[in-house]
Amino acid sequence: MQINEVVLVDAVRTAFGRAGEKGIFWKTRAEDLAVPLLKALIERNPQVSPNIIEDSIWGVTNQVKEQAGTLGRMVTMLADWGWEIPGCSIDRMCASGLTAIGFAATTIASGMADCLIAGGVEHLGHVPMGFMREHHPRAEEVMGGASALVMGQTAENIHDRFPEFTREMADAYAAESQKKAEHAMTSGRMKHMIIPIETELADGTRIIADTDQHPRPGTTVEKLATLKPVFQENGRVTAGNASGLNDGACAMMMMSRTKADELGLTPKMRWVASAVAGVDPKIMGTAPVPSTEKVLKMTGLTMNDMDIVEINEAFAVQVLYFLDRFGLAWNDPRVNIWGGALAYGHPLAASGPRLVAFLNGLFEENPSARYGLTTMCVGRGQGVSTIWENLMAS
Repeated sequence: MQINEVVLVDAVRTAFGRAGEKGIFWKTRAEDLAVPLLKALIERNPQVSPNIIEDSIWGVTNQVKEQAGTLGRMVTMLADWGWEIPGCSIDRMCASGLTAIGFAATTIASGMADCLIAGGVEHLGHVPMGFMREHHPRAEEVMGGASALVMGQTAENIHDRFPEFTREMADAYAAESQKKAEHAMTSGRMKHMIIPIETELADGTRIIADTDQHPRPGTTVEKLATLKPVFQENGRVTAGNASGLNDGACAMMMMSRTKADELGLTPKMRWVASAVAGVDPKIMGTAPVPSTEKVLKMTGLTMNDMDIVEINEAFAVQVLYFLDRFGLAWNDPRVNIWGGALAYGHPLAASGPRLVAFLNGLFEENPSARYGLTTMCVGRGQGVSTIWENLMAS
């Protein structure tokens, strides 16, 4: 069977809001975060009409309430694309959206489709993490203990098992993430990817939501040092060196290279390969290491070939572990150039696609870069890693 070349044509996202009544999306449903992105992809790429889109694959972690009912199918109809475009929702917890992109890529690569939409959405304000989830009676047993069910505790477990990663190191990394995010936002790096959405706040005020709400400009190591541990007494994980609870969506248009050429589109990135790995669920944050080792091996590339690395900052210690295991400095200039989830927040299924959207923007800004990596850890002890090639490279 011939393997089709898979390319990314465009990537868009909402601003990321804080979960809860103070969030910019408190009165906006999850589906209504996704729909404007579908419409924007068509508006930004007028050569594409909805009737050539063959599937809509969406990552959604908590599939209850407004996020139930096969959201991936529903949003295409809400976008007024008609009844003919199928859709689905998939769950790999935090990596649901990144997995949706991987599934879209392999579908196109195998020749089963030429044009797909893939993305992720999560409204943690309306559908909190773990809402209505009922664990199997043996869940703690098979995962090795109760701490595997509490993501913040899994980060504390990494600190415990690998004490070389200290609270001070985690705070230093978090402060740097906030600094990089502040610079990226003030210099306009987010404007091209964020689709403005009119929303209503809790007090009835109507606004145009076009700016990430979670970053805290001016964050310093000194300020972070004053925060109390959240998950255990004398712990090291705080609200400052852990990602936040957020609402948001991100979507991309993916095609075979043949279809993109036929339509006269200029593809931005080529999907190279994806890999998934599993680890001890109690230290789930270590999983991007084996998944990245796996994808590097299957492609014959090395970390030295990765010009840009986008890793989801679920917790600072998880990133520190990853960098250390690949021999990278904690402040390696290739890593999370525009900051990461410690600043922007972590709307679960939307975070993986956000990594891809950032990489897309960074590739455009750095035409000398050839390869990039997107990777993230996943609750229950998984890691997902994907390698991309810059088609805008000089």
